[in-house]
Order: sequence, then C-alpha cells, then structure tokens
Amino acid sequence: MSTKSKDNAGGGGGGAAASGGANLSSDNHFLTSLRLELAWLSGRHWLSGRGSGGAGVVLRFERVRPRRAGRFQPLRSHEITPKFLDRTIRALRRWKFDIVSMDEVCHRAVTSPTPRRFVCLTFDGGYKDLIASAYPVLSRYGVPFTVYLPTAFPDRLGEAWWLALEAVIARESRISLVMDRQERHFEVAGRAEKYQLYAFLWGWMRTLPPPDLSAAINDLCKRYSVNLATLSREAVMDWEDLARLAADPLVTIGNATVNYPVLSNLKDADAQREMTMGRAVAQTAFRREVGHFAYPFGDRAAFARKHVQMAEEAGFVSAASALAGVVHAEGRTNLHALPRLSWDGRQRSLRVMRVLLSGAAFAPVAPTRSKVRDEAN
Repeated sequence: MSTKSKDNAGGGGGGAAASGGANLSSDNHFLTSLRLELAWLSGRHWLSGRGSGGAGVVLRFERVRPRRAGRFQPLRSHEITPKFLDRTIRALRRWKFDIVSMDEVCHRAVTSPTPRRFVCLTFDGGYKDLIASAYPVLSRYGVPFTVYLPTAFPDRLGEAWWLALEAVIARESRISLVMDRQERHFEVAGRAEKYQLYAFLWGWMRTLPPPDLSAAINDLCKRYSVNLATLSREAVMDWEDLARLAADPLVTIGNATVNYPVLSNLKDADAQREMTMGRAVAQTAFRREVGHFAYPFGDRAAFARKHVQMAEEAGFVSAASALAGVVHAEGRTNLHALPRLSWDGRQRSLRVMRVLLSGAAFAPVAPTRSKVRDEAN
C-alpha cells in the first residue's frame, strides 16, 4: 500500500496496516489455529475441569450467510455459514452442553455450579441475514439465542461505516480522503494492499468521535458513489423482521445502544444517553423489558470500567463484551462485563471450538468484589 499526502510527503501507510483487527493477510490466524489444534490432540481440553472451564460459555457471532466468492473479504472473520451453524448446534448437543438463554446465563452465573456446562448463542448487529439464514437453522433445532440490536438501524438512521469502507476499497485501485485535515492518497491495486488499507482506515475510523466518523465515511462514499444509506438499510433487519423474532419465546432481544458507537470516544453524558435511549426505544418497540446489553464492538478499546457502571445504572441485568473468557458460577463473573468467545469465521474446525469451550485457553478468574465481600461477612 503506497501513500501520498497532499504535499507529497511520505505517508506512513505501510506500518499503519498493523492497526485494527481486519487484516486477513497476517499469520496470526494460522498460528492460533495450529496452537488450538495441538491442544485438542494433546487432550488438554479433556483435562480442564470446572476450575478453568467455568459454568459455561457465551458464543458471539455476527453475520450468518452462505460463503461468498471474491478475493477481498476483510470482514470474513465476522461471518459464519448456515452450514457451520448447523454443525455447531449438533456438536454442542453431542458434547452434552446445555444451550441456554441469556436469562439462564445470568441465573447460572450467580448460583452453585450445575453438573452440565452451558453455551449461550448471541448475535451482534441485527443483520438481515440472521433472519434469512440463521433463524431457519436455530428454529429447526429449537434452541434459544440472543440478538443485540442498535436501534438506529431498523429506524433507517444507522450508518454501517465498516461495510461502506469495504465496498469502496473493493472496487477502487486508488483512494483519496481527508485524514486529520490533510488530503491522503492510497494506491491499492493488489489484494494485499487492499487488506492493509482496510485495516489502517478501520483502525483510524474507530478512534473518531461520531460526528467526525460520520463526516469521514460520508465524504468517502460521496467520492466513490457508494450509497451509505442503502447499504446500511439492506444489511440490517427492519422492525417487521424484528417483530417476527420477538414473537418467538426462544429469542431474547438485547440492546447495543442507538448508533453503535465506540463508547470510549464519547463524553460520559453521551455514552449514558446511547445506553438509556437504546433501551427505551427497544422497550417501546417490543412492549417488554429489555434487560440485556452488549457493548458496541466490545473489545478493550471500545469501552472502559465507567461504562460497565453505566450499564448497570441504566437498568441492564447483563452487559456483554467481546473479551474472551468463560462464565463462572457463584458470582465470580461480573455480569456487566460478561465475557464472550467471538468466533472467527475463517476457522471451521470443531476441534478448535471444543478446546475454546473447555476453558483450557483461559486463566482462572478471581472473584468479583461483591463475592469477596460476601465471603468476608
């Protein structure tokens, strides 16, 4: 990826490709997969007892749709196929996991351990392919699942900037945009350069306050004739789709703010407003309590300890992150910083999933402060 600024100074674009998690050209995915496969062959996951495996695991998925052709798919790790979802459910039953709702996760997290461990299936983003491709599989097996919804998107006001960025880079070989008040130019003729640029711009856009992010992606879309509104509308479920899901007692509708911002980029009052308004809109739409929340993006850079407290003050029973880990019983897991395993869609090995579900890859956690207080009294 070559870069030029308006005054032809060197850009630093090559090194910037390391920022963000979307670069599929790295070796990290292969090395991680190899390590987990070796763990399966060693039998380490069978030796993992409840001390490391906890009470269960919350799995995090995003998109579910048939595999696509195309050499440039920077968000491939965020997708699984309906066939893989089918294989996963059958494997979980074969491995004797209880597939439970988010309400049941919260119950088991604060009570004594049960003989069988659990798995909870969650889906972030409210993508339309959830009802088109995933729901037929989930309903066929009669398993509960949770959808985390940013409410601006069914209102047709949300901006799926990460999808628009992919669309622009996919079809262009030279891209220009304003970064930090300076015109920047990127040559991206090859696939590797496209992945590098996507990772670089994705990481940069993740740091912007919402008004600046909206201005940046709208400017980019205008330059390269990508209809951001249409792209966002077509990707995400509308209220009619969501009403169909909400009518199913096996489906839990959770909230993921209004606009799906990086909470760490917001002022405290704005972050609180995103949480409380998102919950209020969802409760009005579905005429029921919405007790579960997911932090947008959910990684360590996306939210902070103060947002955990905000989620609790907003009235949510739980708040799910994208931080890897297992859920422990007897109050040892903070329900407002709930760990989840984000499944990498490039990985199709059920052996790897079995190792991750065992908890063998994660260090034991210390009790929460409330648990320590209870034991001291």
